[in-house]
Amino acid sequence: MDSTLPLLLPEWRQAYVEGASPKRLLETLRQRLLEHSPPEAWITLTGAAALETSTQALEARAALHPDRAAALKAMPLFGVPFAVKDNIDVLGLPTTAACPAFERSVTAHAFAVARLIDAGAICMGKTNLDQFATGLVGVRSPYGRPSSSFDAERVSGGSSSGSAVVVARGDVPFALGTDTAGSGRVPAGFNNIVGIKPTPGRVSCAGVVPACRSIDCVSVLALTVTDAAQVLAIMEGPDPADAYSAFRVGAAQPKAVLRVGIPIDPVFAGDIGYEAAYTQAVAHLQSLGHSVVPLDFSPLLAVARLLYGGPWVAERHVVVQALMEKSPEAIDPTVLRVIEVAKNFSATDAFRGQYALRDAQRMTASLWQQVDVLMVPTAPAHPKHSEIDADPLGANALLGTYTNFVNLLGWCALALPAGFTETGLPFGVTFIAPGAADAALARFGLSWEASLRLTLGATGRPFVASAGAAWPATEPTMPIAVVGAHLSGLPLNGQLTERGATLCCATQTAPHYRLFALPNTTPPKPGLLRVSDAKSGASIAVEVWDVPVDAVGSFLALIPPPLGLGSLELADGRWVHGFICEAHALTAARDVTAFGGWRAFMQAGGAAAPL
Repeated sequence: MDSTLPLLLPEWRQAYVEGASPKRLLETLRQRLLEHSPPEAWITLTGAAALETSTQALEARAALHPDRAAALKAMPLFGVPFAVKDNIDVLGLPTTAACPAFERSVTAHAFAVARLIDAGAICMGKTNLDQFATGLVGVRSPYGRPSSSFDAERVSGGSSSGSAVVVARGDVPFALGTDTAGSGRVPAGFNNIVGIKPTPGRVSCAGVVPACRSIDCVSVLALTVTDAAQVLAIMEGPDPADAYSAFRVGAAQPKAVLRVGIPIDPVFAGDIGYEAAYTQAVAHLQSLGHSVVPLDFSPLLAVARLLYGGPWVAERHVVVQALMEKSPEAIDPTVLRVIEVAKNFSATDAFRGQYALRDAQRMTASLWQQVDVLMVPTAPAHPKHSEIDADPLGANALLGTYTNFVNLLGWCALALPAGFTETGLPFGVTFIAPGAADAALARFGLSWEASLRLTLGATGRPFVASAGAAWPATEPTMPIAVVGAHLSGLPLNGQLTERGATLCCATQTAPHYRLFALPNTTPPKPGLLRVSDAKSGASIAVEVWDVPVDAVGSFLALIPPPLGLGSLELADGRWVHGFICEAHALTAARDVTAFGGWRAFMQAGGAAAPL
């Protein structure tokens, strides 16, 4: 990558803040891609004339704003280059799905691409993939066989092979992939980059050549979690044109301490150091303060087998049936073998598969009562090209061990770099969370990558934390200040966490309050009273929790008199809802204001604490 060009999204933004020309930067990049980017990573590169048209249109849009700063605010991806997997439509470029005989002209951008271009991004071309997105290896394409950015003898991972390689090299700051069975996560793991696989339905698949239409996802490949999350935030949203669009939002933040499920007997193949790398990743997770819960993964692996061993393969047949009947020789032989299995399933089998999946969805939903997230090896092995040639189906199937079940269950996932083996191969882990938890999962990803500080992809650039201009949407919350038994680690804190509340901050009230120990309460509770005489007041330690608005009513129902929720002033002048107490109940209560907070009072011995 030309070191004179920006790398991450904040760097591109800063270049334009300083007055850089999109035309000049992107033409420089286009020449760089032509001369140095692996040709097997691309199917179509944007031409000089098309690029100039795009940059002129971008500048014309910018001219509608008072100044460059206003334009950058309105277009958060102003002039940022990106790549698109060639099963996703981009107006002006053909869509091939890595099958020349399938090539189709495009009349509109895919929904996700349109969102990005509306935000100012510029598509530099279409990337290679396993044909019809059928594969996790990245080699089933007539346009070439991309390799891992770290080992030319090993596969890039697929099916989003080209997208992963050009991001890992720093050729573009981000690229779109698709992920049905792991096609965005596996190549992320093999190239030391981030792969966000959103909850199915969070991003519209309108304008995407389906693999399994009912569970397909548009995924994001980037060098950092911040960049990937910003792209997701721009693409996501409901789309009436996609019958499977199902935009949902969840919590904004993960729990401070997570219960992380790991396979009790993880699967690995070959002797490339993945087992030791995973053990080290688990130890690192624990060093961050999270707890590890070994789980029997056999129910999840049974779901994974449904994807290719069940009737869902017929969804792939829907897409290529006409081509298979007319010109079967136009289809990659291995892809053809995979999809031909669909002919063995009947409508009866399809319903049996649906029934089995519904049963599995109900059974595995209870998993989230035991753990908050799962952490799995992104893949059990990293095969060489020669190993794929020797066993194209078996070696590929192994790679889906920890990815195939996720979309069938409606969950979201985040593939993250986790280090390198002794021989220098990148090793990745994937964190999996319930559906709609995308934003909180990405927030956790920030802490993971910041704690490891690995180099970015294959660029050799050190990790640098940065802030994104956008974040995936979350459910609305109400900040509620708690002062007593609901504080972290105290007896009633579970009433908050079981409602999905997350700790926003530990702070203090304004110096206008007094704290009392209420008599005859179980567990012991305080009462907080605002006083009119500023000289007699003090600042009291509190925690502010973000409580989902939908859960506030049930939380209120648990608060016994004389306590209630009212307005509470914080030390920084903000007013939030918080616990207050009716004044009449404090006549027989002990004043414990001098302790500065309920936790300090309890640590001093509670009722037995000296005055």
